Formats: sequence, structure tokens, C-alpha cells
Amino acid sequence: MVKTNLPKFPDSYIGKKAVEYDSLRWMERNQKRTTQKILNFLDDKKLGKINHNFEKDLPLYILDLGCGTGFSSEILINAGFRVIGVDILEDMLSKANNKKTKLKSHNLELILADISHLPFKTISFHYIVSISAYNFITHYYNSQREKVKIVNNTAKYLYKILKDNGRIIIEFYPENVEDLELFTNSFILNGFEGFIVKTNPKQKSGQTFLLLKK
Repeated sequence: MVKTNLPKFPDSYIGKKAVEYDSLRWMERNQKRTTQKILNFLDDKKLGKINHNFEKDLPLYILDLGCGTGFSSEILINAGFRVIGVDILEDMLSKANNKKTKLKSHNLELILADISHLPFKTISFHYIVSISAYNFITHYYNSQREKVKIVNNTAKYLYKILKDNGRIIIEFYPENVEDLELFTNSFILNGFEGFIVKTNPKQKSGQTFLLLKK
């Protein structure tokens, strides 16, 4: 078996690993840099014009899927959003809650929940983002049939809770072409439009962004 330095879910994000994750300065820099890149993608002209009605909805609500220890949520708050951070791991979410306390911000709400089983009403969010977490929704499923079902059901639900003309930006690391197509197709088949941006176009795997709109 080939050894890898890639994190393993959920082992790499619980207990002492969660504490270590939250204390790594390079991790914080990477997460915040990626979040800033995602904010720029929200206005990507290839997705079309932002619905001007959004300006009447202030504050704008953004769902941070797999918010972890809150590095991404910090940037989103500073950008003026009302942030709803969701994570399935209590150890990670407790670190995000510490940041919320220090920030003394009323623009962050944290929820312990599974990305594939979210507790929100329809048409709740203007934007949805996810950084290095979305592909974990298939972690507990072995067969391709099970994976297809869970990614399709999740994409269908995200479509329901997103406002018309809302955008989703997902950053993740597909293992191969098949993995990339699995996630991409789930969104396209459930009503989204969009495209892929790869940090290194020559890599079949590696950092990938899905830019989507309803």
C-alpha cells in the first residue's frame, strides 16, 4: 500500500488532531487564501450577472459547508456576509465557536450537522461555499451506486435551499477523473449551470473549484 500524507477523514480532524489543525499557521493561511479566491469566483462573469434583488436582501446569507475550525468563516464575515457554518465534527466546530466568541460577531451561526443531511428551509441562502470538505460526503459509502445516490440527493437539496440566481462555489480534491465527474454530474443533473476551474489544469486530481449557479 502506498503511503500518503493526505489527511484521513475523520481521524485527522478529531481530538488532538483538531487542536493541531487549528494551530497550524500555514493551514490558516491556505484556508483563508482559498476562501478569498472563492469570494472572487462568486462574481465570475462567466456565471452571468448577480441578481440585483440581492441588494435588497441585506444582509446576504452564505452557507459554509464543512466550516471546520472557522478559518473560512472569518473571511466571509469580514466580507460582510451573515454566515451559517456547518460541520459534522464537534471537535472542529468547538474551535470555530472559540473564534466566534473572540470576534464577538452576531454574523456567525454554527450548526453541528452532516452536509448531506442539512436542517434548512427552502430558498434560505444567497450563496453556498465549501472548502476542502464536500468530497467527504461519500466517505462512508463503498459502492458506486451508494455514492451516486448521496451526491445526487445532496445536490438536489442544495438547489432547494439556494435562492434563484444564487451561486455555489466548491473547492475539493477529486481522486481521479471518475471522482470529478461524479460530483460535477450531480449538480448538472439537478438544475445547476457552471464550470470547473483547476489550479493545475494538467492534473487529473488536485485542487479543483466547481463554480455553479441556480
